[in-house]
Amino acid sequence: MKGWKWSALLALLLGTQAAFAGTATVYYYTPYKGWGTAYVHHDAGGAWTSVPGTLMSTECAGWAVRVITTGTASTFQAVFNDGQNHWDNAAGNGGNYLLPTSGTHQVKNGQVLANAGSPCTSTGTHSAEVFYYTRTRGWSAVNFHYSPTGGTWTTPPGIPMNETACTDWVKKTVSLGSATGMKADFNNGSVWDNNNGVDYSLGMGLITVKDGVVTANAASPCVVLPPDTTPPSVPTGVTATASGTAISVAWSASTDDRGVTGYTLTRTGGTLGTKSVTVTGTAYADSGLEALTTYSYTVKAFDAAGNTSAASSAASAKTGSAPPPPAPGTPLGGDIREDSIYFVMTARFYDGDANNNRGGSMHVKSGNAANNDPMFRGDFKGLIQKLDYIKALGFSAIWITPVVLNRSDYDYHGYHGWDFYRVDPRLESSGATYQDLINAAHAKGLKIIQDVVYNHSSRWGAKGLWTAKVYGVRDSQWSWYYDAPVAGFEYDGLTVEPTTGKSYYNGDLWSTPEPAGNTCRSWGVPTSYTSQEGYRIYNCQWPNPTTGMFPASLFHQCWIGNWEGEDSRSCWIHEDLADFNTENATVQAFLIDVYNRYIDMGVDGFRVDTAVHIPRVTWNRRFLPAAHSHAEAKFGAKGRDFFMFGEVGSFVNDKWNRGSPNHSAQFFTWKERKTYSSDDVAAALEQYNYEQTQGTANQPTSTNAFLQGNAWHAPDASQFSGMSVIDMRMHMNFGEASNAFWNGKDSDDSYNDATYNVVYVDSHDYGPNKSSTRYAGGTDAWAENMSLMWTFRGIPTLYYGSEIEFQAGKPIDCGPTCALATTGRAYYGANLEGSVTASDFGVVVSASGAVATTLSKPLVKHVQRLNQLRRRIPALQKGQYSTEGITGAMAYKRRFTDAAKGVDSFALVTVSGGATFNGIPNGTYTDAITGDVKTVTGGSLSATVSGKGNLRVYVLDLPGNPAPGKVGVDGPYLKP
Repeated sequence: MKGWKWSALLALLLGTQAAFAGTATVYYYTPYKGWGTAYVHHDAGGAWTSVPGTLMSTECAGWAVRVITTGTASTFQAVFNDGQNHWDNAAGNGGNYLLPTSGTHQVKNGQVLANAGSPCTSTGTHSAEVFYYTRTRGWSAVNFHYSPTGGTWTTPPGIPMNETACTDWVKKTVSLGSATGMKADFNNGSVWDNNNGVDYSLGMGLITVKDGVVTANAASPCVVLPPDTTPPSVPTGVTATASGTAISVAWSASTDDRGVTGYTLTRTGGTLGTKSVTVTGTAYADSGLEALTTYSYTVKAFDAAGNTSAASSAASAKTGSAPPPPAPGTPLGGDIREDSIYFVMTARFYDGDANNNRGGSMHVKSGNAANNDPMFRGDFKGLIQKLDYIKALGFSAIWITPVVLNRSDYDYHGYHGWDFYRVDPRLESSGATYQDLINAAHAKGLKIIQDVVYNHSSRWGAKGLWTAKVYGVRDSQWSWYYDAPVAGFEYDGLTVEPTTGKSYYNGDLWSTPEPAGNTCRSWGVPTSYTSQEGYRIYNCQWPNPTTGMFPASLFHQCWIGNWEGEDSRSCWIHEDLADFNTENATVQAFLIDVYNRYIDMGVDGFRVDTAVHIPRVTWNRRFLPAAHSHAEAKFGAKGRDFFMFGEVGSFVNDKWNRGSPNHSAQFFTWKERKTYSSDDVAAALEQYNYEQTQGTANQPTSTNAFLQGNAWHAPDASQFSGMSVIDMRMHMNFGEASNAFWNGKDSDDSYNDATYNVVYVDSHDYGPNKSSTRYAGGTDAWAENMSLMWTFRGIPTLYYGSEIEFQAGKPIDCGPTCALATTGRAYYGANLEGSVTASDFGVVVSASGAVATTLSKPLVKHVQRLNQLRRRIPALQKGQYSTEGITGAMAYKRRFTDAAKGVDSFALVTVSGGATFNGIPNGTYTDAITGDVKTVTGGSLSATVSGKGNLRVYVLDLPGNPAPGKVGVDGPYLKP
């Protein structure tokens, strides 16, 4: 009986306790400490759990969860850890976290959000916790005025931000209902902060707004972390791989309770002693090393608090033989504005050596095979042979497409760089190397401007920095595309691999088993997509920035979503163009070293592709000063004339690209006007946000392109960035010369010096108004456009063949979906067969064959004389201009003065129609078109001209600077 009574009593007691027990669901935010796992250590049962506590389960991204059985008290204590003795005990407040014994709670960034519900499921009602920084404005109270997306605004001035926050911060939590975002402004009752009139765009969750910068999903600014005394883990997996006199070092990322800030790499070996460098990523390219020398590398990780790990195990590699030094070459020097530029796509201009012709993998599919027209057809030998043709046209500078070894399925144009250190063999021949071209051009007085790409590599990466393997499976479906590996064979674009018979062999670009060290997520998993041929595409089959295939330290990890947004400067344009992380020191060193080698060859300038896709602050800090200083150090005064001009794709008809200075061409001609963080990643974002906030109305202005009355004045280049630009606004408006003229001069105060703008009608990318076809406005319109370009400010530039309206109206580019012969990039060589000799710029001594016919075309005659005119009249090359006191649709006066050289040139120009010039200096003026002489005594000159494209250029006789008189012979457009 006694046994029954005790057991019954025990059951009764246990049942009573169960009646009082409950459960609490606790979510913990792991990014707060950078933990991969989390444990909860608590006293919910009346006594503390054993250390480290109970393992929490992963519920959703960033959140771990545990259901805890609680006792009879209303609250319990809890602390959290990662199971490795790293703790979060309420941010050092000494009291541990205090949680209710029932409900669902969140612990995030040092704060308890009691009864907040699950952060991993949507209840249909969203909220935002908004913190606003007050110190800068000095506000003692703040109102929050907002409107949920699709909802109505609060009544002005809004609701007080009166929730407890901390010094310099106010806070308000608001419900958004079903909306996931809102527009918002702030005020102190009288003064407003409305994001410069465009309102703030805020989302859900915890948001901070500080000095105009919105940070979404932020940590609470009111939580003070305890001192960080824990160092990161020791880096592992260190490897060193030599390629020539460069060594690539890579390692696995370290871990840290707060996050790893960077790594210190230490090198020993060689005669230069120990060297240490700091990097933010997990790879480093060490170049310029001694040949046949062993180097060892160790790596330490450090965090923001300065805690440093022990050194890793060493990795060693021995360098190979030194590459041969570049052949000698010296730039011509001189002011680039004295030149006019002829733009050539080398592979499509003239074929001097059929042995280096290559059609590539798309030869048949594109239709090129049917035309016996391989994409790589023209070459340096052909260009050397036709230098006299370009000189006969009157041009003194040649812009050529990129020369580096390319790699893609359709790469003749040069913008898919793979081995940046190597000139593409498909362009070179014996006795006609790139250096031979540079030297031959210089011997004829022609400058070489090399097209360069800093923004991206090919889809396979960049050899010597990082090259990809396509990690897609090579099964029976894909064996047609991915070649079997051939030991010892290396792609160079030219050499035919004997087994496959291909010059475009790609057996080094795939791996049947998952490769060791693969970082590409979901490797080999079939997707729902198929290729054009109907073959199943696997994850990681193709280059992609978002799969983890490319290292984040060296390549950006996103696609561009907004071409006028911040991401346009830091994401991929296309899968064929792997976007360099240009804010990374390793990438910067690689690109600077690459292009210094071409500067050493004596090129006269760089045309910079896709310049808008790199932050201006990165250009101004790194690439521009590096190129200019290297050129000057190498070549002295001639190096100081090294010219760089960028392609800033602002394809709009207004002054600023949709109101965004960061995406407008003129923006890149200026230095920074504010100091930013020393870290290039942070500085790029700070610069973007600052300039967007400043807007277009507050951008710097310049008078460098404008006369002061009739006087030239010394330009102020103190704020010049070092990069001039293609005049995109004139390009967009060259449907009519008058539109280009008006739009051009409307923008000129916003460039640092518009007299250095490179001006063209169309190019290998677009025609006017972003047309996809080559300009087809007619011969008269072409003549008028040329007359304006050659006499107005800027550097006139002509795309190959436009002198005969080559391929007018044809699509400029349609990739491999159509034959090149049907496009604006067609082969030009048939028009150049025969021989030509030029005795001077624009002067033909002899010509025979098809090229003689080409040189007889009306626009050729026109451009020859324009080049002769421009070369004889300094005001047309480098002069500032004014339209003050002038009547006439396209009329202007220009002057250039260089007292040290005794040059003073003053000219009056009118295009296609008459004009009157008032308020000009008295004296004798001679028209360079007709030889007509006018004597001005009352400060006024009237010029009569008719005919589209015709000109009058009246030049003032000045002491020591007589007018040249009539220049050249009358032609189809320039005539009495």
